[in-house]
Amino acid sequence: MKNALFARLMWMLLHVPGFAFAAGEPDFEPFLKLQDNVQSLLPKVRPAVVAIFTGDGTASGVIMSEDGLILTAAHVAERPGRELRVILEDGTVVQATTLGLDKTTDAALMQLNDTERKWPHVKVSRQVIKAQPGEWCFALGHPGGFDEKRGVVLRVGRIVKQTANSLQTDCVLMGGDSGGPLFDLNGDVIGIHSLIWEGRDENMHVSMAPFLRSWDEMKGSHVIHTWGIGSGGYLGIGTEMNAKGALEVVEVIAGSPSEKAGIKTGDVILSLNGEAITDLPQFTHAVRVRPAGEEVQLRLKNVSAERDVKITLGIRPKEEG
Repeated sequence: MKNALFARLMWMLLHVPGFAFAAGEPDFEPFLKLQDNVQSLLPKVRPAVVAIFTGDGTASGVIMSEDGLILTAAHVAERPGRELRVILEDGTVVQATTLGLDKTTDAALMQLNDTERKWPHVKVSRQVIKAQPGEWCFALGHPGGFDEKRGVVLRVGRIVKQTANSLQTDCVLMGGDSGGPLFDLNGDVIGIHSLIWEGRDENMHVSMAPFLRSWDEMKGSHVIHTWGIGSGGYLGIGTEMNAKGALEVVEVIAGSPSEKAGIKTGDVILSLNGEAITDLPQFTHAVRVRPAGEEVQLRLKNVSAERDVKITLGIRPKEEG
């Protein structure tokens, strides 16, 4: 693990812009300190990272309380009340039940069924604003599923971008990482792996903001509808994946840009500006990156026909979180 971590840091030193050596001898000291920092934290945080059997695949999560609360992604949990198998670091399989979730931001909670046991756990950062671009971080998870010989997989990187509900890093994610934790160099959880994008530095994580904002509701197994989608423009609709695997509008807010544009409940969203929409996180990201005032075109389908609708994104009302 030590050699692999140092090799990763040296790769960044040699290939990432901004890491070029100044004239003279290279200074490895900052990277050796970073290596020591991460290695000192790993034994403390690794036991809290779990693999999750979702029924049709595997994902990841992290235990954040002594009585067994787990942070993971909403597309892993899918809905409240599901009983799923969870694998601990030593290979032990236990049972957990999904609680509440926020489908728009991809945040979810689970509860290990045995609440009497004292579970290994980690701290959650409440200083969301400190997760700024340029800060070092590291990702843990079980890409490809649990492998006892390999163990949890580490990736060290930097925060590339922060939005109201998410973080973007260059910690490369893979299938099976969804729901796993992103840590800062204090060993606190600052994000949950959500979305693997196309570029090496386009790895998306749910920040702690949605969890902290809706903590009580999520513990109470409620499904959170966060209208407007993050810090970007505001559509004013609630959406869910329907039984056919399509993204369907389930509610339209009165007075919102979507209502004014004629969007109805039951409409299926096929594309945004010509880009096919295949799932909720993708749609969330596509809207989140656009500012209020920008006009977008949605391709919609209902029972009778397909149609195109142009909408000027609004500003998200403060009372809607």
